Amino acid sequence: MILAGRRPLPRLTVAAVAVCAIPVAAHAQSPTLLQVELADVIHPVSAEYLDEALAYAGEIDAAAVVIRLDTPGGLVDSMRAMVESILASPVPVAVWVGPSGVRAASAGFFILLSGDLALMASGTNTGAAHPVSSFGAEIGEVMEEKIVNDVAAFLRSYVARRGRNPEEAELAVTESKSFTAEEALEEGFIDAVVPGVPELIDRFDGAEITRFDGRVETLALEGADVEVYEMNTRQRLLSAIMNPNIALVLGVIGLLGLYMEITNPGLIFPGVIGGISLVLALFAFNLLPTNLTGVLLIVLAIGLFVVEATVPSGGILALGGVAALIFGGLMLVQGPIPELQMQWAPVVAIALSLAFITVFLVRLVLISHRKKAVTGRRGLIGEIGTASTKVHKDGKVMVHGEYWGARSPQPIEPGARVRVVGMDGLSIEVEPVREEI
Repeated sequence: MILAGRRPLPRLTVAAVAVCAIPVAAHAQSPTLLQVELADVIHPVSAEYLDEALAYAGEIDAAAVVIRLDTPGGLVDSMRAMVESILASPVPVAVWVGPSGVRAASAGFFILLSGDLALMASGTNTGAAHPVSSFGAEIGEVMEEKIVNDVAAFLRSYVARRGRNPEEAELAVTESKSFTAEEALEEGFIDAVVPGVPELIDRFDGAEITRFDGRVETLALEGADVEVYEMNTRQRLLSAIMNPNIALVLGVIGLLGLYMEITNPGLIFPGVIGGISLVLALFAFNLLPTNLTGVLLIVLAIGLFVVEATVPSGGILALGGVAALIFGGLMLVQGPIPELQMQWAPVVAIALSLAFITVFLVRLVLISHRKKAVTGRRGLIGEIGTASTKVHKDGKVMVHGEYWGARSPQPIEPGARVRVVGMDGLSIEVEPVREEI
């Protein structure tokens, strides 16, 4: 369209403008390399995060995805879900263990070998992928052999198609073998040792890779803009509470908050905080390998604390509650790696704190219920005063520095000491205090 009042540009000028615009358009279409951070225990939240990141990479037509991996391992089901997401990714995936000093152990080994490119930095290690039974239970040789064979077959199912060495990689499962970056490269189940993402871009730009479905693609990474795909707020929060020790603290806070709200209706704040904490704890325990025996021991411990507060036993019930809570806490979550297991220090600290708080709070509530009122008119009952006048059918007495109309079933002389035994409207009923020698 030519605007009115303007002369059309000469053809040569239009051509010159188009030629000048070519570098600008080319720059605007620089490839995107999406970077995903997996620097934590492998669990359902990290699996969800990776799945969303790979879907996003397909939406923006990213040139590739690089997963920076640093993990001690995690849950088998979550690892399988992540491997499946990588194998089905719409864009090429490079899994890089780095920087120097980190590891991709256990479940991380499976994730590393599932990538279109498997890369490590010098000074890193991987392997030690022998499956471990949850709860530390003895499962017997036959069952253990079945589990190991199943996991090893899963590893072989995609390692061979990636053109890597399945026999050597399988040793990480059957013999818990670990490999340095250089050893992994020498054995033929990673593609290169690179120190960082910039070097990854330089080395593999223009490289041809074979996707898991057999398609051959050429990586176009020159001038790629690296975009880091981060967890959203919900995922960061849920990932934090997947630490079983934090989940236990949240559970204890939840129980105490709800108890305070029930025993003191109307406080609101403890009930709100307790409810939120308890829901978050239940979410975490639902995803973690939770032991029912541990749960029952914790419930028993709380019951013993309450009984100790109501029927003092000289501390025997309280000690039993502390022991039950410690054993229950240690048994509550027994994942395949130390990061998914309960630790001694926080469990003992929680047990002692909960014992003290529970017994203290329950005892305060019982004392407040049993103690007579000390304020208002009802607080006068049982108090000692002095008869100001003769008291019988009527009279005056002084109690708490105040004059009250009073009556007594028997005559009381002025100056005698009296005890308040009842209330009747604005009058009080008194009786004489017998002096004992």
